[in-house]
Amino acid sequence: MGSVFVFSLTAALNPTLLTATTLMLTLPSPNRLLLGYLLGALITSITCGLVIVFALHGSSASNTAKRTVNPIIDVTLGALILLVVFVVATGRDQRRRAWSERRRERAEHKPAPRWKRQLSKGSARDTFVVGILLSFPGASYIAGMDDLSKQHIGTVLTVLAVLAFNAIMLVLLELPLIGYAIRPEWTEAAVGKFSAWLSRSGARAALYAGGAIAIILIGRGTISLLS
Repeated sequence: MGSVFVFSLTAALNPTLLTATTLMLTLPSPNRLLLGYLLGALITSITCGLVIVFALHGSSASNTAKRTVNPIIDVTLGALILLVVFVVATGRDQRRRAWSERRRERAEHKPAPRWKRQLSKGSARDTFVVGILLSFPGASYIAGMDDLSKQHIGTVLTVLAVLAFNAIMLVLLELPLIGYAIRPEWTEAAVGKFSAWLSRSGARAALYAGGAIAIILIGRGTISLLS
């Protein structure tokens, strides 16, 4: 079960969520905007999580597929993620970086994406809609739900685990909301420090998260193949 919640932590590093949260924190009345986004995100992510985990749990795949195909997928996916982390960490992706820099320069002359413009309007209703639209499952979320579907812990505990997974995944929205409700001045200062840390170490944190996911997938697949 522990690996399920490791995936929830890596899912929390979703670039779109980080960008949206940072943007909302710079706008007037960020607590209303964060709450609207959080409610929208919960509707989408919890619904998708329950559908995924129970669909996987109720699938009629053969025992051979469970013992062989799934572990091979885990090992293959983990190896690919580890390769990407290695390439980026060792600076062997210079061509991709140059392409990204050119793309960033071109993007400076283009209007911001529509979801960013909606967030910038400063309406909780708009952030609610954006939260719904931008919170469909990513790779870490799907991997976590797949892992959860294999736990066989019963319906009630599975539902509670999905809720806990989403609570952890959306912690970047929840912590500022709690802070603004309890200690608004301290929260403002903490948000500033977090933004500074993110600009310095965000890329390194993403690499560590990718490495953790890769090791978990490769380890789980290898153990399943050997058992």
